[in-house]
Amino acid sequence: MGGSPLFTEQEWDFPSLDRVYREIEKIAVEDLKLDVYPSQIEIISSEQMLDAYSSLGMPLMYSHWSFGKLFAREEQLYRHGYSALAYEIVINSSPCISYLLEENTMTMQALVIAHAAFGHNHFFKNNYLFRQWTNAEGILDYLAFAKRYISACEDRHGRAEVEAVLDSAHALMEHGVFRYRRPPKPSKERVLEKRRRRMEHEEESRNELWRTLPAGIDPPAAPPTIDPEEDFGSEMKLPEENILYLLEKYSPGLRPWQRELIRIVRSLAQYFYPQRQTKVMNEGCATFVHHTIMHMLYDRGLITEGSLLEFLHSHTGVIYQPDFNDPRWNGFNPYALGFGMMADIRRICETPSAEDRDWFPQIAGSQDWMGALSDAWANYRDESFIEQFLSPRLMREFRLFELHDKAGDESCRVSAIHDESGYRRIRSSLARQYDVGLTDPNIQVADADLKGNRKLRLVHLMHRGIPLHAKTRDLVCTHLERLWGHEVVLEEADGGQ
Repeated sequence: MGGSPLFTEQEWDFPSLDRVYREIEKIAVEDLKLDVYPSQIEIISSEQMLDAYSSLGMPLMYSHWSFGKLFAREEQLYRHGYSALAYEIVINSSPCISYLLEENTMTMQALVIAHAAFGHNHFFKNNYLFRQWTNAEGILDYLAFAKRYISACEDRHGRAEVEAVLDSAHALMEHGVFRYRRPPKPSKERVLEKRRRRMEHEEESRNELWRTLPAGIDPPAAPPTIDPEEDFGSEMKLPEENILYLLEKYSPGLRPWQRELIRIVRSLAQYFYPQRQTKVMNEGCATFVHHTIMHMLYDRGLITEGSLLEFLHSHTGVIYQPDFNDPRWNGFNPYALGFGMMADIRRICETPSAEDRDWFPQIAGSQDWMGALSDAWANYRDESFIEQFLSPRLMREFRLFELHDKAGDESCRVSAIHDESGYRRIRSSLARQYDVGLTDPNIQVADADLKGNRKLRLVHLMHRGIPLHAKTRDLVCTHLERLWGHEVVLEEADGGQ
């Protein structure tokens, strides 16, 4: 199928962007059957891109010194040529906001539209973790509220007071998520009854305090009612994995505005939690989508050979995987692993080998590669995706093997090679590296004495007997004590793994 190229120059303009977007949308929706949020494309400068880096990639963010520190670091690295800027940033929101760097060529703008506005967008909307834990329609409004609220708190209570709470909440951010359940919510009747009793108590106390005022002097306005979700009572369920949630609800020393600051931080932590579990899949999906769309544009005569070569040069760099002895080695490149697995799924569906038919009988030879990928994108996270779909052929291409390295031994032992049992062990071992339940310390609140000395006791369930780093542990306990207001004890225990 032939057509006229959508662009022939390197420089972009908005009419060209509009033409390219519409053609990419047609391929994404009609040919690939992607299901996406409405898209919002914004062109930003390099400094705005650096600012987006420093504010966790969000379009709205409250002020905190750590964001400015990160901005200064990234700016220096960029200005001195030690790091490059991302071509785009995409926000999990509805509409899905894609930031494109104004310095991109027209070819790169086409690539990142396909990558962000359709690849990431589809993944955000359809993956079960994002559907379960994030509210794409409400996140921008919530960030706007958080920014206004924290600014108002700084005006009223002072920046130092606000930063002290945020510092401690940020230090505990990775322990401010619900991993396996949604936060418990009291019944409507119970909330209303508690709120009524609180209001009656406050009104009685206020009347008693001000009843002796001289005639003509009015008491100040009644204080605002307490948020009914701030339920301090005897129904604390322990052990509790979400430390910020427990501090927000039950800390004896926090005031209402400080509890709201903690709620803001843990809401952001919960929003980003699915992204931590799907880095390989999310980037792999977006990279596979842009690779497929750019080739379809070329096949239809909508981009030139020069544009295709420019795209391939960039794409090859994105999915490059350094060897273990390369100075650039920093673990697995999520783009390389994710794209490699998704391209391999397409191969298995289209031209499977006898080995593929043994390992993947459900999809081998089905020809429905988009159906297989759509199912994977919707129903898996990194750990389960690798455990289910990493093929022996891809393990050979990546030259994977497993090493057994035990502390105290003088040498390492190769414990899994390229045979039937070795492939399964390698796949399971690699999958476990993407299980945040194993990579994050398992710290739970075990006991909280609300009626006595108010000591808070936490337990770290060690994985493979590995304790916490002593200095880091002490710093975290300092932040815990600041938010709890009383003594905090953190103990080590065998996690049984």
